[in-house]
Amino acid sequence: MLVCLSVGLTVGYELSHPLGVPVFLSMTLGAVMGQVIPSVVAENTPLRLARAVLWTPLPFCALLPLALWLHPHRILSMCLLGLVTAMVFVLARFGQIWLITGIMMFVASMVGSVVTIPLALCGRIFLLVIATAAAVLVAWLVLCYPMPREELRRTQRAFLVEARQIAEAASLALAPDADRATAIRRMRRALRRLNITTLTIDSHLAQPAVAADPHQAELLHQYLFDAELALRGIGQAVQQMASRHVPARLREAMVVGLVIARDTHLGRAEALRPAAELIRQQAGAGQEGMSEEEAEVRALARRVGDQLDAFAAALACWLSLGSNSSTARARVPFQGTVVLVQNRPAGTAQVAQRVATAQGASGWRRVAPYLRTPLQAAVATAIVCPITYAIDGAHFYWGVVGVLIAFFGASTTPDRLRKLAHRLLGTAVGAVLGIGVLHLIGPGHIYQTLAFIVVAFSLGAWMQRQYAYLIVGLVAALTQLYGMTTPWHSMDWLLTKRLIDNGLGMVVASACAVVIFPVSTRKIAREAKRGYLSALEQLIAQVAEHWRDPEAPVRLRGAARGVDAALFQVDSVLRPLVGMPLGVRGRRNDNFLALLGTATQHAHVLAAAADIDICLATALRTQVEQIIEVFTDSLHALQQQVSTGQHGGTWTRVSPMIRETESLLNTPTGPRVERLHVALRELSALDEVLANLADNLGMSIIITPQPAATARTAATTSSGTAHITPPMTAQGHGHHRAGWAASPSQPTGTADAPAGQQPTFAPRLPQNAATVTVSGTLRCPLHRDGCEAWITVVTGQGKRWTQARAANGLYQITGLPPGAYTLIASASRHAPHAQFLLVNRASQQVRHDIELHPTR
Repeated sequence: MLVCLSVGLTVGYELSHPLGVPVFLSMTLGAVMGQVIPSVVAENTPLRLARAVLWTPLPFCALLPLALWLHPHRILSMCLLGLVTAMVFVLARFGQIWLITGIMMFVASMVGSVVTIPLALCGRIFLLVIATAAAVLVAWLVLCYPMPREELRRTQRAFLVEARQIAEAASLALAPDADRATAIRRMRRALRRLNITTLTIDSHLAQPAVAADPHQAELLHQYLFDAELALRGIGQAVQQMASRHVPARLREAMVVGLVIARDTHLGRAEALRPAAELIRQQAGAGQEGMSEEEAEVRALARRVGDQLDAFAAALACWLSLGSNSSTARARVPFQGTVVLVQNRPAGTAQVAQRVATAQGASGWRRVAPYLRTPLQAAVATAIVCPITYAIDGAHFYWGVVGVLIAFFGASTTPDRLRKLAHRLLGTAVGAVLGIGVLHLIGPGHIYQTLAFIVVAFSLGAWMQRQYAYLIVGLVAALTQLYGMTTPWHSMDWLLTKRLIDNGLGMVVASACAVVIFPVSTRKIAREAKRGYLSALEQLIAQVAEHWRDPEAPVRLRGAARGVDAALFQVDSVLRPLVGMPLGVRGRRNDNFLALLGTATQHAHVLAAAADIDICLATALRTQVEQIIEVFTDSLHALQQQVSTGQHGGTWTRVSPMIRETESLLNTPTGPRVERLHVALRELSALDEVLANLADNLGMSIIITPQPAATARTAATTSSGTAHITPPMTAQGHGHHRAGWAASPSQPTGTADAPAGQQPTFAPRLPQNAATVTVSGTLRCPLHRDGCEAWITVVTGQGKRWTQARAANGLYQITGLPPGAYTLIASASRHAPHAQFLLVNRASQQVRHDIELHPTR
């Protein structure tokens, strides 16, 4: 914007005398071209950029003579403006170049309606506009040459900025004297911005020339996915630690490690590993006399260290691949799953389009999706133009501008009202700022005025993600232009009329959208929810396909990113900034979004953990297929319930079948088998979350019986073994590198026993099970015959797994899956004692004796 607007003004001034066009008119037209071209052209290769920029003068020049000829006939001029406004939305359906055509036709009709220009000047204006577009293109190529690879590196820096924000918020949350609540809120905002940034980067990977080829783009996508997953794991662990007592030395090590992560140089991801090791070392220190709470905190700290290490690995590969071409090739080429609208992930626009298309499925309604917005815009313009002409005949087009912006980028009534609020606020602030600058600069200082116009437009374009900021810059700049033709004492009323006309146009447009071929916001909300469940179903189907055939061309991380994009659309519908009294916003939707957010986290970990080459035995493969089939049927029932809003349907829990499947995995432990266990547990956790969602929506919940006898019989005949293929080489499968960022889901179980009651032994295994039994003795120097105590099992993720009672010095814990645990023995006459235990799949029975110490 800075370059193009400056060039447009300069060319308009320099060509005014040679072409015989008045200086003010020539500079105005040059500024219009310089402002519109960077606003509507978004290409990232020189050839595509040249085609788009050089096309912009043609529709402008084609319609300008007609608009000038109709200028004296105000009614016909208004009709032309309304017709062109509707044509903008008709042409927008056919692609970017047609959208540019519609916008330039609208600009030409608006210029012809506002400015009195003799028809004899049309030829000279054509030359001026074409020369301005050519000069803008040359300046763009010289000063802002499209460099997709460099743009990718800029997006990488943007990702690292958000990662640093998360590290800083995490360090503040753990600081002794910090406001933890504020730090946690800051971290959650940073995690949300990080997700939007990664969605945007993912969509950029599908653009031409960003990556060397689609296979390299797929590797970039995978490393980015793993890096974000690790950061989310760090954020979740720190949020859990912030609400607990953390030992001073461990807290200090955590803060130091996170500060190191925050301050690490952009290109030195390996420097994060010492910070991760520092956290892990301190988390493993001081095992003697550890309380149950401290053991959980230290497990969470170890998780932070592991995730920081995984983040370093994924980040190093991502940054290296973004700067250099790679010889490794992904199994399948990259396919974009995220659509951008105005350089942000698509929100309600796609969902509203699907609803409108579904409503026009038969009969004459088939044309409704194509005519809906154009007809709404035409009717709104026909209503607004007479009113705004009565308010100010010279600037009636301000109302038409309000109609246009009400339909662009807004698909629901809450969206349009939010945009209206931003427009009104931005106009008011911009008017105050513009009038202040106008009085400060004073009349006759043309260079200072032009400099402020260019800077204001450029700053507004730079901050366009916040619509109000864009309007502040726009109105502040236009105020200087109005100051050249309007007496200063009338400026306040002129800007007030602009505010009224813009607001009136947006209100009338919103009313027409509600009356003419309306699309209910409630239907849009239901469609967004259905789209999310459909994206989740695609992920589950791809996981099943990958486990059925390891060579199948599936993209698990890409499917999980599709779930992300669907969640963003649901959030855009259910959380408008302007709440409607009869809209869809409410506490129930907040709970719905919370459940979907949890499900998305499990879907991320599932996609990363399931992306392994593994060959299951026939019996296990059959059972996995049965699990997926039951899960998919439940998803269909949930989609039907969400789509129709009617109560009914059944959700069938598959967690028992998943536990049975895990018990049949007899392969010796290893990283690949552990990832398979993580994937199964995440699928079970996903089943639990969606079952809660189904229960909230009034569906019946049933539990599948564990097919123990059938499965074990089949396992006996088929050996029941999971066969793991050898590790793939980087040349064949670059996405199987070490350092994946998945974090196991946390098991859920019964609540702790109330104070003063003795809890009975009940394994906390509603969704995870195994065949390993741990038993041993519990003794101390004071009680040679054995001690009475409680033994609490804490997982490596810092969660209580189960609790067992030791009687007469003997204890037994059944149903532990393989992994690392901390056993905490506590009794009334003994200090809490913690010991580390590693459970191996190869051992069905594990002997572990515990020695307690008397209380001093």
